Amino acid sequence: MKAGEKLKLGTLRLINAAIKDRDIEARGHGRDPLADDEVLGLLTKMIKQREESAKVYEEAGRVDLATQERDEITVILGFLPKQMSDAEAQAAVAAVIAEIGAHGLKDMGRTMAALKERYTGVMDFGKASGTVKALLTAG
Repeated sequence: MKAGEKLKLGTLRLINAAIKDRDIEARGHGRDPLADDEVLGLLTKMIKQREESAKVYEEAGRVDLATQERDEITVILGFLPKQMSDAEAQAAVAAVIAEIGAHGLKDMGRTMAALKERYTGVMDFGKASGTVKALLTAG
């Protein structure tokens, strides 16, 4: 606030509001406040929403708004753990497939659930889904 970083301050307020909303929703359903992995999932969802918005803004010729969305993504990324590289993600997928004994596409849901349980916030599950599918159909 004192540094005058309006973008960062606004983004932090959006993050805080989203966490509070999710927390209130959880308490309304008799659950505990958000766990760390749920907060990471929320931040990841916020990034995905901003990526989609930036794409729409660019297609509409609003580069200024697209830039603002991407700047917000940068601020949010600062609160997430370092993302896995493609090689690390592929190794993690292969390890989970071997560990749970997945054989074929019928085990894709089970594999993705195990990955999400272990790697929320550090793995891009859109890319991981393709890797899981490739490895399950190859074997």
